Amino acid sequence: MNINNNMKLGLVAAVSIIAFFVLSLFISQAPADGDNAIRFGILTILPPLVAIGLAFITKETVLSLFMGVFVGEFMLCVNDLNIISTAINAFLQLGSQVISCMADPWNAGIILQCLLIGGIIQLVTKMGGAKALADTFAKKADTPRKAQLVTWFLGLCVFFDDYANSLIVGPIMRPVMDKLKVSREKLAFVVDATAAPVAGIAIISTWIGLEVSLIAAGFQSIGVTNVTGFGIFLQTIPYRFYNIFILLFIVISAITLYEFGPMKKAEQAARKRKKDEEIIVPSAPGFDEIKPVEGIKLSIWNAIIPIGTLIIGALIAFYWSGYTAILGGEDQALIALMNTAPLSFNGIFTALSQSDASVALFQAALLASIVAIVMAVGERILSLEDAVSEWIGGMKTIVITGVILLLAWSLGGVIGEVGTASYLVGVLKNTLPQFIVPALIFILGALISFATGTAYGTMSILMPLAIPLAWAVSTGDMGFTIVSTSAVLTGAIFGDHCSPISDTTILSSMGSSCNHIDHVQTQIYYSIFIAVITVFLGYIPAGLGVPWYICIPIGVIVTIIGLRILGEKVDFDEVEG
Repeated sequence: MNINNNMKLGLVAAVSIIAFFVLSLFISQAPADGDNAIRFGILTILPPLVAIGLAFITKETVLSLFMGVFVGEFMLCVNDLNIISTAINAFLQLGSQVISCMADPWNAGIILQCLLIGGIIQLVTKMGGAKALADTFAKKADTPRKAQLVTWFLGLCVFFDDYANSLIVGPIMRPVMDKLKVSREKLAFVVDATAAPVAGIAIISTWIGLEVSLIAAGFQSIGVTNVTGFGIFLQTIPYRFYNIFILLFIVISAITLYEFGPMKKAEQAARKRKKDEEIIVPSAPGFDEIKPVEGIKLSIWNAIIPIGTLIIGALIAFYWSGYTAILGGEDQALIALMNTAPLSFNGIFTALSQSDASVALFQAALLASIVAIVMAVGERILSLEDAVSEWIGGMKTIVITGVILLLAWSLGGVIGEVGTASYLVGVLKNTLPQFIVPALIFILGALISFATGTAYGTMSILMPLAIPLAWAVSTGDMGFTIVSTSAVLTGAIFGDHCSPISDTTILSSMGSSCNHIDHVQTQIYYSIFIAVITVFLGYIPAGLGVPWYICIPIGVIVTIIGLRILGEKVDFDEVEG
C-alpha cells in the first residue's frame, strides 16, 4: 500500500516538474509585453483552472486554492527555464500575497466579523436559543417542503448583506432540516441562492453602492448625464432574470419536491437516514457537536435577542458608516442632504450606499457578541469565564473558513495580475449581432466571475465595457442598454454562485455545515439550468425587444416543465421513520 502511494506521489511530482518546465518554456519565449493578458494569452486561465479542477478532483479546497495561487505566482516569476529559482520566488511571493490580503481593511473586517458571528452562534447554541428556535420552526415547518420554504423566507428577510445571510440563516435552519431529513447540500443551496441574488437586487443593501456607482460612471462615459445611477438600477430590476428565476426555482422545487442531478442523490440519501442518526460531514466546519447546557430552560429569546441585535445593529452600523463617510467627504450635495434630511428615504438610501460593509458588520457582530455574553452570564447559564471561553471556541470553528477566504482572495489578486479577465473580455466581446449582446454580456460576466470568484470584481471590470458597447451597437437605445446593464449584474452573480472559490459560496457551505465541494457540485446543476433559461428566455428575447413581463412568466413555466422532465420527486413518507 505504501509502495503504491509512493509511486503515485513520485508520478505526481514528475508530472508537475515537467508541467512547470513546459510552462516556463512557453512564457520565457513570449515577448515581455507590459500587458500580461497579451504576454500569457490563453495561459491566463491556468491559475483559476488549476484551483477549480483540483477542487473537484481532490475535494480539498485549501490545497486547490493554494496550488492555484502558486501556479499564478509561478507564471509571474518566470524569467528563464530555471524552474527551481522560479518556484522559490513564487513561494515567497505567495506568502506576500496572502499577507497583503490579510492586511487589506475590507478583508480583515470580513474575517473578523465571520469569527465573531461564529462566537455568537456557539453562545446561542450553548444557551439553548438555537434549539428553542429550531423547535419553534419545526412546529411550523414540520415537513421538508415547509422547512425549505421557511429557509427561503428567512433568506429574503436578511436582504441587506449576502455574508450575513449565509452566516445567520444556515445555522438557524440546519437543526430543522436535519430533523426533517433534508440534506445539508439542499440547505446550503437555498442559503446560497438567497444570499447574493437577494442582496444584488435589494434597494437597501451592501451591494447597491457599488452597483449604482458603476452604472452612473458607465452612463457618464457615453455622455448620458440626464439619468441617475439609482434610477437606472431600479429599471434593471425586472431584467435581473437569473436572480428572479433562481429565487422562484427554490419555491418551485420546495413545493414539488422534484430534484435532479447530484442534488437528487443527496436528498434521497438524506430521506433514508434513520431518526436521530448522527450526520457526519467530512471537511465541514460547523457547530454540530455543540449542545445546550444541561438542565436549562429553552427560550427562543436566547436566539432572537443576540441575532436580532446583529441584524438591527448591522443596519444601524451601515447607516452610521455611510453618514460619517459623507460628512467627512467633499461632496457638498450629499453633505447638505445629511444635514437637512438624514432620515428621509433618500438620506437613508444614500448613507447605506456609502457604507463600509466590512466595518459595519464587524461592529454589529461585536455588539451582538457582548449582548450574548451578558445574557449567558445574567441568566446564570454560564459563568463569565465559561461564556468568554465558549465565544472563543465558536471563533475557532471559523478559522478554516478564514484560511479559505484568504487563499480565495489571494487567487483573485493573482488572477488580476496575470490578466485573466482582460483576456476573456478581449476574446469574447467582438463580432456579434445586436440582439445577442445582452446574452453575451451575461455569459462573459459569468465566466469572469466563475474564474475569479468575485461578483464585485466582475462588475467593476465589465460594466465600463458593457454600457458603451450596448449603447454603440444599439445606436443609443436606452432600453437595450438597460437590459445589457442588468446582464452585467446578473452574470456576475451567476458566476459567483457557481464558483468554488467564491467567498459567498464558501460561507454558505460553512454556515450550513456542508462539505464545500459537495455544495458546489450539487448547486452547479441547478445554477446552470436556471442560467440556460435566463439566456434563452430572458436576455435573447429581451435583446429582441420582448418585454420583461412576457419573458418572466414564460421562463417560470419552462422552469416548472424542465424540473418535471429532468427531475424526480423525492417524497418524505419516511421522515418520521
